[in-house]
Amino acid sequence: MKNSFARIAAVVAVAIFVLTGCGKKTETAPTKPAASYPLPEPPLVADCEPGIPGGRLVVSLYGEPKTFNPITANEQSSEEIYRHLFAALLGFDYPSEQVSPGLAESWTNSPDGKAWIFKLRKNLRWSDGEPLTADDVLFTWNDIIYNPDIDNVMRDGLVIDGKKFSVTKIDDLTIQIVTPEIYAPFLETVGALVPIMPKHVLAKAVADKTFTSAYGVNWDPKNIVGSGPFRIKEYKPAQYILLERNPYYCEVDKKGQRLPYFDNVMYTVVPDFNAMSLRFLSGESDVDDFIYPYEYDHFKAESAKGRFQLLEPGIGLETGFFWFNQNTNVNPKTGKAYVDPKKLKWFRNVKFRQACSYAIDRDAIIKSVYSGRAIPNYGFVTPGNKKWFNPNIRQYPHDLAKARALLKEIGIEDWKGDGTLQDADGNEIEFALNTNVGNSSREKIAVLIKSDLEKLGIKVIFQPIEFNTLVQKIDVTHDYEGLLLSIGGGGTDPSFGMNVIRSDGFTHQWFPRQKSPSTDWEARLDYLMNAQNKTLDFNERKKDYDEVQEILCEQVPMIYTVTPFFYAAVRSDIGNVRATPLSGYRATWNIEELYFRK
Repeated sequence: MKNSFARIAAVVAVAIFVLTGCGKKTETAPTKPAASYPLPEPPLVADCEPGIPGGRLVVSLYGEPKTFNPITANEQSSEEIYRHLFAALLGFDYPSEQVSPGLAESWTNSPDGKAWIFKLRKNLRWSDGEPLTADDVLFTWNDIIYNPDIDNVMRDGLVIDGKKFSVTKIDDLTIQIVTPEIYAPFLETVGALVPIMPKHVLAKAVADKTFTSAYGVNWDPKNIVGSGPFRIKEYKPAQYILLERNPYYCEVDKKGQRLPYFDNVMYTVVPDFNAMSLRFLSGESDVDDFIYPYEYDHFKAESAKGRFQLLEPGIGLETGFFWFNQNTNVNPKTGKAYVDPKKLKWFRNVKFRQACSYAIDRDAIIKSVYSGRAIPNYGFVTPGNKKWFNPNIRQYPHDLAKARALLKEIGIEDWKGDGTLQDADGNEIEFALNTNVGNSSREKIAVLIKSDLEKLGIKVIFQPIEFNTLVQKIDVTHDYEGLLLSIGGGGTDPSFGMNVIRSDGFTHQWFPRQKSPSTDWEARLDYLMNAQNKTLDFNERKKDYDEVQEILCEQVPMIYTVTPFFYAAVRSDIGNVRATPLSGYRATWNIEELYFRK
């Protein structure tokens, strides 16, 4: 099962690596052979070449997981782990962009397109051996996702005009989901996005209103129960997360061998991306999901020695950008505005944002950070998403004269003649720019942005900070001014951007969870995103989503920089590798199918 669990996450650039012990048999494998555990009826059959069971894949992880809970997580360091722990009703094959069976063996749709019926496989089991039934599906939807006491990013994409879906049980193996309107991306989002959660483990946490801390990093691993290909064996903070094969996983290969093939996957926490590359190139690692373009020549030369193959999937979905905090609210604890009012006035002015976009020298970023292996990007959708990309969006080529002219229109000029801009009230234009430490490319881009804006006359205070602290600033405390990150992964359908684009979205970065749209253009985005979801006519959806992209480019709440070419590398004797640019996990999106040929 190729679990998609695709969401728009704050950070995508988390590389996957492997350390010592590559390919060695591990003593933490299940005590019984996988064949001795009962299979579901019928089992899911993987469309891959039969592999050889055994071995341990060790993977480096930059950034500690904040949680193992897929419902409440909203950052890639957590997704890196939980994607292996849970399964959905359906799977998703990234290279073909096709939905596939999963926990459900079949599904049907009513003539009006609103009612969907899913038939679960018989004898499905959770990773602790307990039965997985329709009750767990109902619990996931009605008790967790639609629970007003549980804050989660999933709900944003699972309502239509504020109306929830009706999820009911027909029998122990059959579920009906009825949408209030036609919901175009139903299978890819509802079927493949929503991880099913175990009622027998989590019902108490829901009843006690402690679900947001459930499956936290401080939980005993044996109590973190899922239905994905792996389960957590051990977690040592700041050291490693050890996963072991889930002996009850529902998938087999064409020979009837139960997946996954690896006995274990070990994620080892490392200080930065450079350490990841060094470990792979020194032979300590088996796979590198994220090779930076500036590393390409070195990896290409080393791959000629035969130990590993360099993969070149192409342009992906990642969009790098920075944005200004436009939150107009007041911190209820302090009584103070989240953003200094004079700066908020700048940040919420579209001409200020457009001027900053014109000031960015994207070609310099491509040359100095990515060794020429990237393209300028101006929009929410990259050219890698061929189906939905709008090539007619507004562009912002480097032009300091145009930037100065826009600022002059709103009263921002070098009034003192000292090279520094001030607004009409005499306030010097300056702001703090944050990004996460340990990502050398992003830090270099931040330095270039600082330099570009200072050439314009804007003072930038660059402050890189620890990743989880950064996420806390974005999602909880809202105490920042400018922030540089990226969005990527997820799926190609417009619905996967719902929680970013809608004004009430959890990840509406510049001003999240608005009670009502703070601007007319955000209200228009809300309308268009709802409208494109409610028709099966592709041309109508494309028209609406093209306009969404045009509005985002005109209003520039997110100032886009560049989109790099994607590369990955895997040890030469790993089988069933099918690289894709459409997943952040370019080589390991189908990790349950990968195996060591020797």
